[in-house]
Amino acid sequence: MTQQRIALFAGSFDPFTIGHKSIVDRGLQLFDGIVIAIGINPAKKPWQPLEQRIALLEKIYADDSRIKIATFSGLTVDAARRFGASFLLRGVRTVADFEYERQLADINRNLSGIESVLIYALPQLASLSSSAVRELASHGVDISPYVPTI
Repeated sequence: MTQQRIALFAGSFDPFTIGHKSIVDRGLQLFDGIVIAIGINPAKKPWQPLEQRIALLEKIYADDSRIKIATFSGLTVDAARRFGASFLLRGVRTVADFEYERQLADINRNLSGIESVLIYALPQLASLSSSAVRELASHGVDISPYVPTI
Protein backbone atom coordinates (compact mmCIF):
# COMPACT_ATOMS: atom_id res chain seq x y z
CA MET A 1 0.00 0.00 0.00
CA THR A 2 1.36 3.42 -0.89
CA GLN A 3 1.17 6.39 1.41
CA GLN A 4 -1.04 9.23 0.26
CA ARG A 5 0.74 12.35 -0.92
CA ILE A 6 -0.83 15.18 1.09
CA ALA A 7 0.17 18.83 0.72
CA LEU A 8 -0.54 21.74 3.02
CA PHE A 9 -1.46 25.01 1.29
CA ALA A 10 -1.16 27.67 3.98
CA GLY A 11 -2.05 31.35 3.91
CA SER A 12 -4.34 33.97 5.34
CA PHE A 13 -6.60 33.74 2.27
CA ASP A 14 -8.07 37.12 3.12
CA PRO A 15 -9.73 36.86 0.65
CA PHE A 16 -9.26 33.54 -1.17
CA THR A 17 -8.79 34.54 -4.82
CA ILE A 18 -9.08 32.83 -8.17
CA GLY A 19 -5.27 32.77 -8.10
CA HIS A 20 -5.32 30.67 -4.92
CA LYS A 21 -7.96 28.40 -6.45
CA SER A 22 -5.80 27.94 -9.54
CA ILE A 23 -2.87 26.79 -7.38
CA VAL A 24 -5.08 24.34 -5.44
CA ASP A 25 -6.74 22.96 -8.57
CA ARG A 26 -3.41 22.47 -10.32
CA GLY A 27 -1.90 21.03 -7.14
CA LEU A 28 -4.55 18.31 -7.18
CA GLN A 29 -2.85 16.99 -10.32
CA LEU A 30 0.25 16.31 -8.17
CA PHE A 31 -1.17 15.33 -4.78
CA ASP A 32 -3.78 12.89 -3.49
CA GLY A 33 -5.12 15.56 -1.15
CA ILE A 34 -4.57 19.14 -0.09
CA VAL A 35 -5.20 20.72 3.29
CA ILE A 36 -6.03 24.40 2.83
CA ALA A 37 -4.85 25.82 6.13
CA ILE A 38 -5.86 29.33 7.15
CA GLY A 39 -3.16 30.84 9.32
CA ILE A 40 -4.29 32.75 12.38
CA ASN A 41 -2.04 35.62 13.38
CA PRO A 42 -3.35 37.54 16.41
CA ALA A 43 -1.14 40.51 15.44
CA LYS A 44 -3.08 41.01 12.19
CA LYS A 45 -6.59 42.37 11.87
CA PRO A 46 -8.31 40.35 9.14
CA TRP A 47 -10.47 41.90 6.44
CA GLN A 48 -12.88 38.94 6.43
CA PRO A 49 -13.80 37.12 9.64
CA LEU A 50 -12.19 33.69 9.98
CA GLU A 51 -15.58 31.97 10.02
CA GLN A 52 -16.48 33.60 6.70
CA ARG A 53 -13.22 32.43 5.08
CA ILE A 54 -13.75 28.89 6.35
CA ALA A 55 -17.37 28.81 5.15
CA LEU A 56 -16.40 30.09 1.70
CA LEU A 57 -13.69 27.46 1.28
CA GLU A 58 -16.02 24.72 2.48
CA LYS A 59 -18.59 25.78 -0.14
CA ILE A 60 -16.04 26.01 -2.95
CA TYR A 61 -14.69 22.53 -2.26
CA ALA A 62 -17.85 20.86 -0.89
CA ASP A 63 -17.86 18.25 -3.65
CA ASP A 64 -14.16 17.39 -3.52
CA SER A 65 -13.20 14.94 -0.78
CA ARG A 66 -9.51 15.48 -1.59
CA ILE A 67 -9.67 18.95 -0.01
CA LYS A 68 -9.74 19.59 3.72
CA ILE A 69 -10.10 23.02 5.31
CA ALA A 70 -8.27 23.75 8.56
CA THR A 71 -6.88 26.58 10.67
CA PHE A 72 -3.56 26.87 12.43
CA SER A 73 -1.30 29.20 14.33
CA GLY A 74 2.43 28.91 14.75
CA LEU A 75 4.87 27.36 12.32
CA THR A 76 3.57 26.05 9.02
CA VAL A 77 5.73 22.92 9.25
CA ASP A 78 4.15 22.09 12.63
CA ALA A 79 0.72 22.44 11.03
CA ALA A 80 1.82 20.21 8.15
CA ARG A 81 2.86 17.49 10.60
CA ARG A 82 -0.39 17.88 12.57
CA PHE A 83 -2.50 17.47 9.42
CA GLY A 84 -0.43 14.60 7.99
CA ALA A 85 1.02 16.60 5.09
CA SER A 86 4.40 15.63 3.65
CA PHE A 87 4.64 18.64 1.35
CA LEU A 88 4.03 22.38 1.44
CA LEU A 89 2.27 23.74 -1.62
CA ARG A 90 3.13 27.33 -2.49
CA GLY A 91 2.20 29.70 -5.30
CA VAL A 92 4.72 31.95 -7.02
CA ARG A 93 3.73 35.07 -8.97
CA THR A 94 6.96 37.03 -9.36
CA VAL A 95 10.73 36.75 -9.14
CA ALA A 96 10.49 38.36 -5.69
CA ASP A 97 7.99 35.67 -4.63
CA PHE A 98 10.35 33.01 -5.96
CA GLU A 99 13.32 34.23 -3.94
CA TYR A 100 11.22 34.53 -0.78
CA GLU A 101 9.72 31.06 -1.29
CA ARG A 102 13.14 29.54 -2.01
CA GLN A 103 14.49 30.86 1.29
CA LEU A 104 11.38 29.72 3.15
CA ALA A 105 11.59 26.28 1.54
CA ASP A 106 15.21 25.92 2.69
CA ILE A 107 14.31 26.88 6.26
CA ASN A 108 11.26 24.60 6.34
CA ARG A 109 13.25 21.67 4.93
CA ASN A 110 15.99 22.22 7.52
CA LEU A 111 13.44 22.40 10.34
CA SER A 112 11.32 19.45 9.35
CA GLY A 113 12.47 17.61 6.24
CA ILE A 114 9.21 18.67 4.57
CA GLU A 115 9.65 19.64 0.93
CA SER A 116 8.00 22.65 -0.67
CA VAL A 117 6.44 22.41 -4.11
CA LEU A 118 6.13 25.70 -5.97
CA ILE A 119 3.50 26.21 -8.64
CA TYR A 120 3.80 29.28 -10.82
CA ALA A 121 0.77 31.50 -11.23
CA LEU A 122 -0.87 31.43 -14.61
CA PRO A 123 0.22 34.52 -16.56
CA GLN A 124 -3.24 36.08 -16.45
CA LEU A 125 -3.29 35.72 -12.64
CA ALA A 126 0.29 36.75 -11.85
CA SER A 127 -0.65 40.29 -10.79
CA LEU A 128 -3.55 39.18 -8.58
CA SER A 129 -3.09 39.27 -4.80
CA SER A 130 -5.37 39.30 -1.79
CA SER A 131 -4.05 42.74 -0.84
CA ALA A 132 -4.91 44.09 -4.31
CA VAL A 133 -8.43 42.65 -4.01
CA ARG A 134 -8.86 44.24 -0.57
CA GLU A 135 -7.66 47.58 -1.96
CA LEU A 136 -10.15 47.42 -4.83
CA ALA A 137 -12.96 46.52 -2.44
CA SER A 138 -12.07 49.44 -0.17
CA HIS A 139 -12.74 51.74 -3.14
CA GLY A 140 -16.08 50.15 -3.93
CA VAL A 141 -14.85 48.19 -6.97
CA ASP A 142 -16.69 44.96 -7.75
CA ILE A 143 -14.24 42.19 -6.80
CA SER A 144 -16.33 39.29 -8.14
CA PRO A 145 -13.99 38.77 -11.15
CA TYR A 146 -11.13 38.05 -8.71
CA VAL A 147 -12.75 35.66 -6.25
CA PRO A 148 -14.18 32.19 -6.90
CA THR A 149 -17.88 31.89 -7.55
CA ILE A 150 -19.86 29.41 -5.55
